[in-house]
Amino acid sequence: MADSILDIEKPLEKLEAKIAELKKLNAEGGIDLSNEILLLEEKAARLKEEIFKNLTPWEKVLLARHARRPTTLDYIQNIFTDFMELHGDRLFSDDAAVVGGFAKLEGTSVMVAGHQKGKETKENLRRNFGMASPEGFRKAARLMKLAEKFHLPFISFIDTPGAYPGIGAEERGQFVAIAENLKLMSRLKVPILVCVIGEGGSGGALGLAVGDRILILEHAVYSVISPEGCASILWRDGKKAPEAAAFLHLTAQDLERLKIVDQVIPEPLGGAHQDPEAMFENVKIALLKNLQEILSSRSTPYFEQNLIEARYQKFRKMGVVMEIVESNYKKH
Repeated sequence: MADSILDIEKPLEKLEAKIAELKKLNAEGGIDLSNEILLLEEKAARLKEEIFKNLTPWEKVLLARHARRPTTLDYIQNIFTDFMELHGDRLFSDDAAVVGGFAKLEGTSVMVAGHQKGKETKENLRRNFGMASPEGFRKAARLMKLAEKFHLPFISFIDTPGAYPGIGAEERGQFVAIAENLKLMSRLKVPILVCVIGEGGSGGALGLAVGDRILILEHAVYSVISPEGCASILWRDGKKAPEAAAFLHLTAQDLERLKIVDQVIPEPLGGAHQDPEAMFENVKIALLKNLQEILSSRSTPYFEQNLIEARYQKFRKMGVVMEIVESNYKKH
Protein backbone atom coordinates (compact mmCIF):
# COMPACT_ATOMS: atom_id res chain seq x y z
CA MET A 1 0.00 0.00 0.00
CA ALA A 2 3.00 2.29 -0.41
CA ASP A 3 1.23 4.17 -3.21
CA SER A 4 -1.54 5.15 -0.78
CA ILE A 5 0.84 6.90 1.62
CA LEU A 6 0.29 10.66 1.70
CA ASP A 7 3.23 13.08 1.76
CA ILE A 8 2.30 14.14 5.29
CA GLU A 9 2.51 10.49 6.39
CA LYS A 10 5.92 9.71 4.88
CA PRO A 11 8.12 10.94 7.78
CA LEU A 12 5.99 8.89 10.15
CA GLU A 13 6.08 5.86 7.87
CA LYS A 14 9.90 5.89 7.84
CA LEU A 15 10.01 6.11 11.62
CA GLU A 16 7.50 3.28 12.06
CA ALA A 17 9.45 1.15 9.58
CA LYS A 18 12.60 1.70 11.68
CA ILE A 19 10.71 0.70 14.83
CA ALA A 20 9.46 -2.48 13.14
CA GLU A 21 13.03 -3.30 12.04
CA LEU A 22 14.38 -2.85 15.58
CA LYS A 23 11.59 -4.99 17.03
CA LYS A 24 12.49 -7.76 14.60
CA LEU A 25 16.18 -7.56 15.57
CA ASN A 26 15.20 -7.48 19.23
CA ALA A 27 13.18 -10.67 18.83
CA GLU A 28 15.51 -12.60 16.52
CA GLY A 29 19.00 -11.23 17.15
CA GLY A 30 19.28 -11.76 20.88
CA ILE A 31 20.08 -8.06 21.37
CA ASP A 32 18.20 -5.96 23.91
CA LEU A 33 17.00 -2.92 21.97
CA SER A 34 14.01 -2.15 24.19
CA ASN A 35 15.30 1.30 25.23
CA GLU A 36 15.96 2.34 21.64
CA ILE A 37 12.53 1.07 20.59
CA LEU A 38 10.82 2.96 23.42
CA LEU A 39 12.56 6.21 22.50
CA LEU A 40 11.58 5.86 18.84
CA GLU A 41 7.98 5.02 19.77
CA GLU A 42 7.77 8.15 21.91
CA LYS A 43 9.23 10.18 19.04
CA ALA A 44 6.72 8.65 16.62
CA ALA A 45 3.81 9.46 18.94
CA ARG A 46 4.94 13.10 19.23
CA LEU A 47 5.42 13.38 15.47
CA LYS A 48 2.02 11.85 14.77
CA GLU A 49 0.27 14.27 17.10
CA GLU A 50 2.17 17.23 15.64
CA ILE A 51 1.27 16.27 12.06
CA PHE A 52 -2.42 15.51 12.53
CA LYS A 53 -3.27 18.27 14.96
CA ASN A 54 -2.04 20.95 12.54
CA LEU A 55 -3.40 19.90 9.16
CA THR A 56 -4.12 22.53 6.53
CA PRO A 57 -7.50 22.45 4.72
CA TRP A 58 -5.81 20.95 1.64
CA GLU A 59 -4.15 18.23 3.71
CA LYS A 60 -7.57 17.41 5.15
CA VAL A 61 -8.91 17.07 1.61
CA LEU A 62 -6.15 14.59 0.81
CA LEU A 63 -6.81 12.69 4.04
CA ALA A 64 -10.55 12.57 3.26
CA ARG A 65 -9.63 10.94 -0.08
CA HIS A 66 -7.21 8.44 1.44
CA ALA A 67 -7.33 5.11 -0.42
CA ARG A 68 -7.46 3.10 2.82
CA ARG A 69 -10.21 5.18 4.44
CA PRO A 70 -13.25 3.04 5.44
CA THR A 71 -16.07 3.08 2.90
CA THR A 72 -19.85 3.05 3.28
CA LEU A 73 -19.99 -0.75 3.11
CA ASP A 74 -17.31 -0.97 5.81
CA TYR A 75 -19.51 1.10 8.13
CA ILE A 76 -22.63 -0.85 7.23
CA GLN A 77 -20.95 -4.20 7.84
CA ASN A 78 -19.39 -3.15 11.16
CA ILE A 79 -22.12 -0.96 12.70
CA PHE A 80 -25.36 -2.55 11.51
CA THR A 81 -26.75 -6.07 11.56
CA ASP A 82 -29.13 -7.97 9.25
CA PHE A 83 -28.19 -5.84 6.25
CA MET A 84 -30.15 -6.77 3.13
CA GLU A 85 -28.91 -4.88 0.09
CA LEU A 86 -31.43 -3.73 -2.51
CA HIS A 87 -30.46 -3.15 -6.12
CA GLY A 88 -31.64 -1.11 -9.09
CA ASP A 89 -33.73 1.99 -9.67
CA ARG A 90 -36.58 0.13 -11.46
CA LEU A 91 -36.05 2.42 -14.47
CA PHE A 92 -32.65 1.84 -16.06
CA SER A 93 -30.01 -0.13 -14.15
CA ASP A 94 -28.21 -0.75 -10.87
CA ASP A 95 -25.62 1.93 -10.10
CA ALA A 96 -22.79 0.40 -8.04
CA ALA A 97 -21.71 3.89 -6.92
CA VAL A 98 -24.66 3.90 -4.49
CA VAL A 99 -25.43 1.05 -2.10
CA GLY A 100 -28.21 0.58 0.41
CA GLY A 101 -30.88 -1.57 1.94
CA PHE A 102 -32.66 -2.65 5.11
CA ALA A 103 -30.60 -3.06 8.29
CA LYS A 104 -30.77 -2.89 12.08
CA LEU A 105 -28.95 -0.47 14.37
CA GLU A 106 -28.82 -1.93 17.87
CA GLY A 107 -32.16 -3.64 17.22
CA THR A 108 -33.84 -0.62 15.59
CA SER A 109 -34.89 -1.30 11.99
CA VAL A 110 -33.55 1.35 9.60
CA MET A 111 -32.92 1.98 5.93
CA VAL A 112 -29.29 2.76 5.17
CA ALA A 113 -27.67 4.02 1.96
CA GLY A 114 -24.56 5.81 0.78
CA HIS A 115 -21.93 6.43 -1.88
CA GLN A 116 -19.51 3.56 -2.36
CA LYS A 117 -15.93 3.94 -3.58
CA GLY A 118 -13.65 1.04 -4.45
CA LYS A 119 -10.51 0.00 -2.61
CA GLU A 120 -8.49 -0.85 -5.70
CA THR A 121 -8.52 0.16 -9.36
CA LYS A 122 -10.86 -2.54 -10.70
CA GLU A 123 -13.48 -1.94 -8.01
CA ASN A 124 -13.15 1.84 -8.33
CA LEU A 125 -13.90 1.57 -12.04
CA ARG A 126 -16.93 -0.62 -11.35
CA ARG A 127 -18.21 1.84 -8.75
CA ASN A 128 -17.20 4.88 -10.81
CA PHE A 129 -15.11 6.22 -7.88
CA GLY A 130 -18.30 6.82 -5.88
CA MET A 131 -19.72 9.23 -8.47
CA ALA A 132 -23.41 8.43 -8.88
CA SER A 133 -25.31 8.51 -12.15
CA PRO A 134 -29.07 9.31 -12.30
CA GLU A 135 -29.92 5.67 -11.61
CA GLY A 136 -27.87 5.86 -8.40
CA PHE A 137 -29.85 8.84 -7.12
CA ARG A 138 -33.09 7.16 -8.21
CA LYS A 139 -32.07 3.98 -6.39
CA ALA A 140 -31.53 6.08 -3.26
CA ALA A 141 -34.94 7.73 -3.82
CA ARG A 142 -36.52 4.29 -4.03
CA LEU A 143 -34.95 3.36 -0.69
CA MET A 144 -36.18 6.62 0.87
CA LYS A 145 -39.74 5.91 -0.24
CA LEU A 146 -39.52 2.40 1.18
CA ALA A 147 -38.23 3.84 4.46
CA GLU A 148 -41.23 6.16 4.63
CA LYS A 149 -43.65 3.36 3.70
CA PHE A 150 -42.41 1.15 6.54
CA HIS A 151 -41.80 4.04 9.00
CA LEU A 152 -38.04 3.42 9.16
CA PRO A 153 -35.38 6.05 9.93
CA PHE A 154 -33.18 6.74 6.90
CA ILE A 155 -29.39 6.86 7.43
CA SER A 156 -27.15 8.18 4.66
CA PHE A 157 -23.36 7.98 4.31
CA ILE A 158 -21.72 10.61 2.10
CA ASP A 159 -18.44 9.95 0.29
CA THR A 160 -18.21 11.24 -3.27
CA PRO A 161 -16.16 13.71 -5.35
CA GLY A 162 -19.48 14.70 -6.95
CA ALA A 163 -22.18 13.46 -9.31
CA TYR A 164 -20.92 11.78 -12.48
CA PRO A 165 -20.64 14.48 -15.21
CA GLY A 166 -20.66 12.17 -18.23
CA ILE A 167 -22.78 12.74 -21.35
CA GLY A 168 -24.85 9.60 -20.70
CA ALA A 169 -25.68 10.74 -17.19
CA GLU A 170 -26.78 14.15 -18.46
CA GLU A 171 -28.90 12.52 -21.17
CA ARG A 172 -30.67 10.41 -18.56
CA GLY A 173 -31.48 13.44 -16.40
CA GLN A 174 -28.70 13.84 -13.85
CA PHE A 175 -29.76 17.26 -12.59
CA VAL A 176 -33.43 16.19 -12.45
CA ALA A 177 -32.58 13.10 -10.38
CA ILE A 178 -30.63 15.22 -7.86
CA ALA A 179 -33.37 17.86 -7.69
CA GLU A 180 -36.03 15.19 -7.14
CA ASN A 181 -34.01 13.77 -4.25
CA LEU A 182 -33.70 17.21 -2.63
CA LYS A 183 -37.47 17.60 -2.87
CA LEU A 184 -38.12 14.08 -1.58
CA MET A 185 -35.76 14.30 1.39
CA SER A 186 -37.09 17.70 2.41
CA ARG A 187 -40.56 16.18 2.80
CA LEU A 188 -39.75 12.64 3.98
CA LYS A 189 -41.90 11.76 7.01
CA VAL A 190 -39.21 9.76 8.82
CA PRO A 191 -36.03 10.83 10.65
CA ILE A 192 -32.99 11.31 8.38
CA LEU A 193 -29.42 11.08 9.66
CA VAL A 194 -26.57 12.06 7.35
CA CYS A 195 -22.92 11.23 8.01
CA VAL A 196 -20.11 12.60 5.81
CA ILE A 197 -17.36 9.98 6.05
CA GLY A 198 -14.93 11.22 3.37
CA GLU A 199 -15.60 13.65 0.55
CA GLY A 200 -18.86 15.54 0.39
CA GLY A 201 -18.69 16.93 -3.11
CA SER A 202 -21.26 19.31 -4.61
CA GLY A 203 -24.73 18.16 -5.72
CA GLY A 204 -23.54 14.58 -5.81
CA ALA A 205 -23.32 14.71 -2.03
CA LEU A 206 -26.37 16.88 -1.45
CA GLY A 207 -28.57 14.45 -3.40
CA LEU A 208 -28.31 12.12 -0.38
CA ALA A 209 -27.66 14.70 2.32
CA VAL A 210 -30.81 16.62 3.25
CA GLY A 211 -31.33 15.48 6.83
CA ASP A 212 -32.47 16.26 10.34
CA ARG A 213 -28.95 15.81 11.71
CA ILE A 214 -25.78 16.25 9.64
CA LEU A 215 -22.74 14.52 11.13
CA ILE A 216 -19.21 14.65 9.76
CA LEU A 217 -15.96 12.88 10.56
CA GLU A 218 -13.12 15.00 11.93
CA HIS A 219 -11.04 14.84 8.75
CA ALA A 220 -13.88 14.67 6.20
CA VAL A 221 -14.74 17.61 3.94
CA TYR A 222 -18.01 18.97 2.54
CA SER A 223 -18.15 21.62 -0.16
CA VAL A 224 -20.11 23.07 -3.07
CA ILE A 225 -17.19 22.29 -5.40
CA SER A 226 -13.84 20.52 -5.28
CA PRO A 227 -10.77 22.66 -4.59
CA GLU A 228 -9.42 21.74 -8.04
CA GLY A 229 -12.67 22.81 -9.71
CA CYS A 230 -12.79 26.04 -7.74
CA ALA A 231 -9.17 26.87 -8.61
CA SER A 232 -9.80 26.17 -12.29
CA ILE A 233 -12.77 28.56 -12.33
CA LEU A 234 -11.29 31.38 -10.25
CA TRP A 235 -7.67 31.32 -11.37
CA ARG A 236 -7.76 29.02 -14.40
CA ASP A 237 -5.11 27.00 -12.63
CA GLY A 238 -5.93 23.69 -10.93
CA LYS A 239 -2.56 23.79 -9.17
CA LYS A 240 -3.98 26.46 -6.85
CA ALA A 241 -6.26 23.86 -5.26
CA PRO A 242 -4.57 24.18 -1.83
CA GLU A 243 -5.34 27.92 -1.84
CA ALA A 244 -8.92 27.26 -2.94
CA ALA A 245 -9.39 24.69 -0.17
CA ALA A 246 -8.63 27.37 2.42
CA PHE A 247 -11.15 29.79 0.90
CA LEU A 248 -13.92 27.19 0.62
CA HIS A 249 -14.15 26.58 4.40
CA LEU A 250 -14.76 22.91 3.72
CA THR A 251 -13.28 21.31 6.84
CA ALA A 252 -15.44 19.74 9.52
CA GLN A 253 -14.37 22.41 11.99
CA ASP A 254 -15.32 25.25 9.61
CA LEU A 255 -18.66 23.62 8.86
CA GLU A 256 -19.49 23.20 12.55
CA ARG A 257 -18.63 26.84 13.19
CA LEU A 258 -20.85 27.91 10.30
CA LYS A 259 -23.64 25.63 11.60
CA ILE A 260 -23.76 23.59 8.39
CA VAL A 261 -23.18 20.38 10.35
CA ASP A 262 -24.49 19.40 13.78
CA GLN A 263 -21.67 17.23 15.10
CA VAL A 264 -18.03 16.46 14.34
CA ILE A 265 -17.16 12.83 15.09
CA PRO A 266 -13.56 12.43 16.31
CA GLU A 267 -11.21 10.21 14.32
CA PRO A 268 -8.33 8.11 15.67
CA LEU A 269 -5.03 9.99 15.61
CA GLY A 270 -3.75 9.70 12.05
CA GLY A 271 -7.17 9.34 10.46
CA ALA A 272 -10.01 6.82 10.24
CA HIS A 273 -7.85 4.33 8.31
CA GLN A 274 -5.37 4.04 11.19
CA ASP A 275 -7.90 2.38 13.52
CA PRO A 276 -11.10 1.44 11.66
CA GLU A 277 -12.57 -0.41 14.63
CA ALA A 278 -12.37 2.69 16.82
CA MET A 279 -13.86 4.75 13.99
CA PHE A 280 -16.80 2.37 13.59
CA GLU A 281 -17.50 2.61 17.32
CA ASN A 282 -17.37 6.43 17.30
CA VAL A 283 -19.79 6.61 14.37
CA LYS A 284 -22.12 4.06 15.93
CA ILE A 285 -22.28 6.02 19.19
CA ALA A 286 -23.01 9.25 17.31
CA LEU A 287 -25.75 7.67 15.17
CA LEU A 288 -27.44 6.07 18.18
CA LYS A 289 -27.32 9.29 20.19
CA ASN A 290 -28.82 11.45 17.46
CA LEU A 291 -31.41 8.89 16.41
CA GLN A 292 -32.59 8.40 19.99
CA GLU A 293 -32.89 12.16 20.47
CA ILE A 294 -35.12 12.46 17.40
CA LEU A 295 -37.19 9.36 18.16
CA SER A 296 -37.74 10.40 21.79
CA SER A 297 -40.58 12.66 20.64
CA ARG A 298 -42.09 10.15 18.21
CA SER A 299 -45.16 9.58 20.38
CA THR A 300 -45.99 13.29 20.58
CA PRO A 301 -48.79 14.77 18.42
CA TYR A 302 -47.85 15.94 14.93
CA PHE A 303 -44.43 14.27 15.09
CA GLU A 304 -44.13 13.95 11.31
CA GLN A 305 -45.24 17.53 10.62
CA ASN A 306 -42.89 18.89 13.28
CA LEU A 307 -40.03 16.80 11.88
CA ILE A 308 -40.49 18.21 8.37
CA GLU A 309 -40.91 21.77 9.62
CA ALA A 310 -37.75 21.55 11.76
CA ARG A 311 -35.83 20.16 8.77
CA TYR A 312 -37.10 23.01 6.59
CA GLN A 313 -36.11 25.65 9.15
CA LYS A 314 -32.69 24.01 9.59
CA PHE A 315 -31.80 24.48 5.92
CA ARG A 316 -33.45 27.90 5.66
CA LYS A 317 -31.06 29.21 8.32
CA MET A 318 -27.94 28.05 6.49
CA GLY A 319 -26.05 30.90 4.89
CA VAL A 320 -28.01 33.61 6.68
CA VAL A 321 -25.87 36.69 7.23
CA MET A 322 -26.39 39.95 9.03
CA GLU A 323 -25.42 43.10 7.20
CA ILE A 324 -25.13 46.30 9.18
CA VAL A 325 -25.26 49.39 7.02
CA GLU A 326 -24.09 52.61 8.59
CA SER A 327 -26.43 55.40 7.61
CA ASN A 328 -24.95 58.58 6.17
CA TYR A 329 -28.07 60.50 7.16
CA LYS A 330 -27.24 63.56 9.19
CA LYS A 331 -29.68 65.50 11.32
CA HIS A 332 -29.84 69.18 10.55
